[in-house]
Amino acid sequence: MLGRVNHVAIAVPDLAAATAAYRDTLGAVVSAAEALPEHGVTVVFVELPNTKVELLEPLGPQSPIAAFLEKNPSGGMHHICYEVSDIIAARDQMLAAGARVLGNGEPKTGAHGKPVLFLHPKDFFGTLIELEQV
Repeated sequence: MLGRVNHVAIAVPDLAAATAAYRDTLGAVVSAAEALPEHGVTVVFVELPNTKVELLEPLGPQSPIAAFLEKNPSGGMHHICYEVSDIIAARDQMLAAGARVLGNGEPKTGAHGKPVLFLHPKDFFGTLIELEQV
């Protein structure tokens, strides 16, 4: 069911500083910042030859990233995103296996304009999993 790793997401307290570190210090190609109000974040993608790194900053105090940064003020790995060919089939398979899909179980549009779902980290050894339909 799982395809390639689409991205690894890192929550950061200062998106401009994180962007500069990846771009200026590491020499990476970095996208423009994009606000995603439906997810409560502003994101930047670091483009790599084999995948991407997503830098996440809270978009307001109600953002799930704000809560993450309260526990991890310096930031840290937030989730890993895997590609799937059919998000509904993947969701149904996860639910049948007893995994918890976060939210109402319906896909939302992610940063790449494609349907995404998140799986509870307690079901995957402490790692929040994002599934993205390709």
